[in-house]
Amino acid sequence: MLLYNRLRPWLTRCVGAGSALDPAKAHLVKEETIARVREAVKHLGYRGDHVAGSLRRRVTATVGVIVADLANPFIAPVIHGIAKALAAEQMLPLVFETQDDGDQLKWGVDHLLSRHVDAIIVAGARFGDRLVLEAATRFTPLVIAVRGLPGSPLPHVLHDDRAGGAMAARHLIGLGHTRLAELRGPMDVGNFVARHEGFRDACQDAGVELVDALGFGTRPIREEGERLASDLLGLHGGSLPTAVFAHNDLMALGAVSVFRRHGLVCPRDVSLVGYNNSPTIDQVDPPLTSVAYPGIEVGQAAGLLALQLIARTDRPIAGAVFQPTIVVRESTAPPRTTYAASLLAT
Repeated sequence: MLLYNRLRPWLTRCVGAGSALDPAKAHLVKEETIARVREAVKHLGYRGDHVAGSLRRRVTATVGVIVADLANPFIAPVIHGIAKALAAEQMLPLVFETQDDGDQLKWGVDHLLSRHVDAIIVAGARFGDRLVLEAATRFTPLVIAVRGLPGSPLPHVLHDDRAGGAMAARHLIGLGHTRLAELRGPMDVGNFVARHEGFRDACQDAGVELVDALGFGTRPIREEGERLASDLLGLHGGSLPTAVFAHNDLMALGAVSVFRRHGLVCPRDVSLVGYNNSPTIDQVDPPLTSVAYPGIEVGQAAGLLALQLIARTDRPIAGAVFQPTIVVRESTAPPRTTYAASLLAT
């Protein structure tokens, strides 16, 4: 350690030492000097001061990533995709969780800006966050991912949630269901608005019944799925719909637990479709039919878009919208000839 402390000033002051450690400048230094510096670094365990270097270059090699809920397994592949894209350029994601709170999002944006991140990717926006996010672009590039902000000019990477909602409806209708319900996510989040509109319009086009609105969840979490499923049984227990579309997999899991407590078996008594095809959702009982969300691909595209914005290329930078698919499992089946109300009555 004593030797390290003595030689560290030499490393930092040495003519050519900094350039020898910088791949972009190594060509300016003699090979003999590069070899000496790298040998000293190897033996001393020296690490360059990245913060100081970033201040000189006005870049930090970091990208802020804002998500709503790290406990939601759906978000892990998205973060993985972002990290994969950034790693190719030796950049580091700084992940911040808002718990779907607008004040927390604003605080997170301010904090990331104070750290001079090179860009921000927001994967947890609600409609009320638009002004804060658009204002942030005065200081750093910003990408909207996962949750859209209708009407906003911010570059985006999204999934066609309207098509996904319609796909869920057509799957259930194709099985023969004619009376359906949905457990809706927050209606100030672009994904859930689009999923509702797609599901509703597909039901209308097919001429099947969509039961009266139950309201919607304040957050897309399991507890809200339980609450809405309980409301559904309370309002329509006498003639329960034979199929239900939950706006995400967590809400679907909440619904399964409520149905089971009331003696209802899925899909014998009620078919259930979720959304996101979250990791391990095929391991629940019953394995859940779910509209697949390509999280890794969306995350990677968002990371690449952020890198393009950081590079400030003159070419127009377009966003991306990924198309849905549905993974059919044991939670959906043709309806029985009688509704599950008979079970509730016993």
